[in-house]
Amino acid sequence: MLRLRPYKSCDCEKIAEWIKDETVFLKWGGKLFGDFPIAPDVIDRKYRLNNGDCVEPDNFYPWTAFDDENGVVGHFIMRYINGDNKILRFGWVVVDNSLRGNGYGKQMLSAGLKYAFEILGVDKVTIGVFENNDSAYKCYKSVGFVKTELVDKEPWNVIEMEIKKNDYIKNR
Repeated sequence: MLRLRPYKSCDCEKIAEWIKDETVFLKWGGKLFGDFPIAPDVIDRKYRLNNGDCVEPDNFYPWTAFDDENGVVGHFIMRYINGDNKILRFGWVVVDNSLRGNGYGKQMLSAGLKYAFEILGVDKVTIGVFENNDSAYKCYKSVGFVKTELVDKEPWNVIEMEIKKNDYIKNR
């Protein structure tokens, strides 16, 4: 099982490298992002406060997954999407390009769900997947996410998915 740790500035180069793979990211809808490809300093600036500390974790959690044998293998963010902090949204789930297809995405999501439900105590986690990304859809489904209706329409075509705390507990 992968371990998660909060984002560190030293991660930004790797994250930028993973998401600049135009053959993958643009296929899924990256052309709709105005600042693509994303530079490492842009990532770091979005995740850091002026004093260099990681952004306040009251509503936004950038996490990096790592493994003792492989080092850093992926990255994702979690952010609250409602006022009472009971619904968390996963986004930017990205795995090292050279490791894709080896189950790291599933492990990252499982660790993230455990943190969300068991530590943060949320009631529901949502995620969106580009409609033409079958592998991500299958991965999300394999950890318990189910298709649901769009709550807020994204500027690109996504399949909205969610997992509720009760379903997470039942599937453990």
